[in-house]
Amino acid sequence: MTLTNKISSIRRSILTTVLGFVFIFVSLALYYISSTFLNESKQQYEQSIIDLGKYIAQLSAEDIRNDRLNELNSKLDNFQALTSIHYIDIYKKYPDNFSIFASYNFKMGGSIANNTSRISPQEKEQFRTPNFEGDIVKYVAPIKHNDNEIGYIYIQSDIRSGLTFSTQLFIIFIVTFLVLFASVVFISFRLENIVTTPLRELNADVLHISQTKDYSYRVKSMPFKEIDILARNINNLLNRTERHITKLGVAEQQSLLLNIELEDKVSKRTEALKDSNQELLSTLEKLHQFQGQLVESEKMASLGDMVAGVAHEVNTPIGLGVTASTLLSDRLNEIKTSFDEKTLKSSQLKRFLNEGQENVGIIYRNLNRAAELISSFKKVAVDQSNEDFSQFNFDVLLKEVLLTLAPQIRKTPYQINITCPEDLLVVSKPGPINQVMINLILNSIIHGFDKRDYGAIDITVMKLGEQLNIIFKDDGHGIDASIKDKIFEPFTTTKRGEGGSGLGLHLVYNLVTQALGGSIRLDSEPDKGATFEINFPISEQLL
Repeated sequence: MTLTNKISSIRRSILTTVLGFVFIFVSLALYYISSTFLNESKQQYEQSIIDLGKYIAQLSAEDIRNDRLNELNSKLDNFQALTSIHYIDIYKKYPDNFSIFASYNFKMGGSIANNTSRISPQEKEQFRTPNFEGDIVKYVAPIKHNDNEIGYIYIQSDIRSGLTFSTQLFIIFIVTFLVLFASVVFISFRLENIVTTPLRELNADVLHISQTKDYSYRVKSMPFKEIDILARNINNLLNRTERHITKLGVAEQQSLLLNIELEDKVSKRTEALKDSNQELLSTLEKLHQFQGQLVESEKMASLGDMVAGVAHEVNTPIGLGVTASTLLSDRLNEIKTSFDEKTLKSSQLKRFLNEGQENVGIIYRNLNRAAELISSFKKVAVDQSNEDFSQFNFDVLLKEVLLTLAPQIRKTPYQINITCPEDLLVVSKPGPINQVMINLILNSIIHGFDKRDYGAIDITVMKLGEQLNIIFKDDGHGIDASIKDKIFEPFTTTKRGEGGSGLGLHLVYNLVTQALGGSIRLDSEPDKGATFEINFPISEQLL
């Protein structure tokens, strides 16, 4: 038996679980505390630079009004201790615009003569609140006198010097995390050692029992309650296994004795079975012979019915022909007598010629009709299971089948409709096809339309590639579900005791599957008629 799940060790599970939990917890805590602290530091720095801007604006208001540049520069020198400040530019409002009044560069340590503005008018409005661009903060504070803006201050500062303690805070957290990580690893290994040592001892005992198959061996007690319970359960399993093995030994001895007795019985019954099989084979062979005789009898009975019908049908045109020939002979004798007695009249001769012409026509038509019936009967009557292939018109073949069955069909109210291309030439065996169609038509008339005064049979023929497809459908009583699955088996009939042998459709099945090399399928429901679908291979030309 193969394991579908990957097996992992307890050590790996403990380390993965504990370390994963600690790492996630400390990482989230570090992230939260650092983010909170840095955000608060940023807010404090914003407030500081805003306060600084207000303070410098108050200091420079009077100097701007009175154009005291030197006094203003001396005041700005007092802010050199603020190492985070890069520039302080002071702008004064003139009638048409704002222009730079004083500029102080803290990196160079003093005021500079620079009339170039560091910010545009649009940026001035943008920096009314502290604007952070990476580590650089830009801020514009208005200079007012009596609520009128007389200028503004532009301050550029670097926050890195003011937030260097964040790096120290990060280092402290890293060191704390590493110390905590080392402690967790030590504790995890210690826990793993406490748990796995008893399990290794238990595994060694079980492995020893498995290799030596000494089920009298018992596992030692364990120091921990849970593992000791497992050891006791293993010992209980060993006790039961030992008892079971003892019982198996006893049962094996009894099984050997029973096997000897059973072999003796089997030997005797095998001999009896051989005799029974021999008798059964003999009976089956006789049954097959009897079945073949019945099939042949069914064929001959069907042929006898057709002979009787054709004989009756042929009797009519032949009788008419005999009557017309007799009448013609009488008229001929009359003419001869009149001629011998020399009393022959022209009117008498003319009447003889007219009647003779009519009688000859009657004789010709009826003899031709009888010839057609006999020709059709010859094609249908011969059983050609081993018949050679020939080319024929399928529509003509179906019409000859109906002509042969005319005596049986004419007496019934049933209608037969044929849908077949008139120019359908095929190469196959016409004899088996004739027998199949005759049996299916008679089966529908006798069984499908039993005790009914109406009914229709539809025969549809079409060529599907190198196969011929025949759909034979009637709207009769249908076939009961109890015999539907075995309708093609011999001796299956709904007319048991009423003259039905149950071999008609069996004969059809054999002709389709063996003589024609095709297949036949039945689809039927009670009171919805029956449909037979026949397919067998054909070709267009003889090879």
